[in-house]
Amino acid sequence: MAKGFFNVPVAKNEPILSYAPGTPERAELKAMINELRSKEVELPMVIGGNEVFTDRKIRMFPPHEIEHTLGYYNQGDASHVEMAIDAALAAKEDWANLSWQHRASIFLKAADLLSGPYRAKINAATMLGQSKNAFQAEIDAACELADFFRFGVQVMTDIYKIQPESAKGMWNYNEYRPLEGFVFALTPFNFTSIAGNLPAAPALMGNVVVWKPSKTASYSAGVIMEIFKEAGLPDGVINLVYAPGPVVADVVLTHREFAGIHFTGSTEVFQSIWKKIGDNIYKYKSYPRIVGETGGKDFIFADNTVDPQTLAVAMLRGAFEYQGQKCSAASRAYIPKSLWPETKAILSRELATVKMGAPEDFTNFINAVIDEPSFEKLKGYIDNAKADEDADVILGGKCDKSVGYFIEPTVIEAKKTDYITMKEELFGPVLTVYVYEDDKLDETLEILDNTSIYALTGAVLSNNRYNIEKITKRLSNAAGNFYINDKPTGAVVGQQPFGGARGSGTDDKAGSIFNFLRWTAIRTIKETFVPPVNYTYPNFQPDEE
Repeated sequence: MAKGFFNVPVAKNEPILSYAPGTPERAELKAMINELRSKEVELPMVIGGNEVFTDRKIRMFPPHEIEHTLGYYNQGDASHVEMAIDAALAAKEDWANLSWQHRASIFLKAADLLSGPYRAKINAATMLGQSKNAFQAEIDAACELADFFRFGVQVMTDIYKIQPESAKGMWNYNEYRPLEGFVFALTPFNFTSIAGNLPAAPALMGNVVVWKPSKTASYSAGVIMEIFKEAGLPDGVINLVYAPGPVVADVVLTHREFAGIHFTGSTEVFQSIWKKIGDNIYKYKSYPRIVGETGGKDFIFADNTVDPQTLAVAMLRGAFEYQGQKCSAASRAYIPKSLWPETKAILSRELATVKMGAPEDFTNFINAVIDEPSFEKLKGYIDNAKADEDADVILGGKCDKSVGYFIEPTVIEAKKTDYITMKEELFGPVLTVYVYEDDKLDETLEILDNTSIYALTGAVLSNNRYNIEKITKRLSNAAGNFYINDKPTGAVVGQQPFGGARGSGTDDKAGSIFNFLRWTAIRTIKETFVPPVNYTYPNFQPDEE
């Protein structure tokens, strides 16, 4: 076989299409939405390349139109999880032995499929199954997932290039191996790109994967698996299992060959997984890699020099895009008293123009929250705030689930810094504002840093460079992704590696070298060209008389 040092195509971010009226992508996407709405699909699990059906069919429907049926997925049980693990381990040797450039080719092809012939389908599936508008689906399902694949290939080669120095008479080199065992990918509903990247990143580094997507993102997960297959991913490398989370965890986290977990989801679930791994640590062949991005209570902090219009737009976009169902979404804001009346008036005026409804209508900015439990939880917080003397619901607050799970963009003004919606992650279109005295900036920064257990994203808005520097330094541990004069959402692969610490995760920065290093085991090899033939060293020679 021919050998060579191969240079992969330089990774570039996929351009975002506008879907403006009259554009070809708008027409294509609308046609695909109509096509997907016109039929019901049945999604099997995919284990060892085989489609697996069961007698448990779970209905899939748009969160914004709960009476419409998109189809059904086949729910598995513990036996299917065992089957997926066995299939992964059976595929492991061939996949690990495949030359890295062929692994790269598969995911580069997947990226081109995503950004080309599958673009409309992955976006339409995300819009229908997860109630995302066209722009939010485009930046997530098509563009970011393609970015994850392309930058992942580039990062893989960057890692392989990390090699030690060699002294005279020897050669030292690092060999990058997959982990010993299988990786478990547990993925969320809110980003199709995360659902695709969490199993793909370990696989790109030569690992085999058992993948359990969120039940509320099963529809788009089926499309991702379709893309993997068309891209030429060998059978058994990534195994898609639709089964209840606790059932999957009980099998996976007690298996001797469990090598690591790639997770995005709630802090509570991640902590329970970590505990279970600890309880079973003696069972594993190796210490598992634990990589997770969890919750957030992301903030906007403004001083009294910022433009109120700029601040209001950052609050609206940061808090309410995709119904606030982003780990990075702004859910608390600290606004100086002198600025609040004008900012509130602008925010009220802008929100009055925001349309809410189904994503099939491209003019709707706000769509439905993901499911009924989320709706009821958010409605409970809003209703309590309406009745609570420590808070006022000043904008929005209406909730309606007669057609779909719709919650108006809601702004709560908290009278206490430790009001519950200033502390707890809500994961919905609810922003809580605390108005602070202008001369208490330092004190308010202290409050912000100590109010929440999370440290995912945050933003400072100011036109005072001294304040920007002071606030950035003071909040150095409050957010893994920190934004200056911008909303705290919208991280781009290759530009702003994403992840936070504290209660927000392990800060391994998805899509970056820091994350990919977690999915490889490094073997350092030293070869000596002319080995010694005498065991002694010079110091053993006697002194001359």
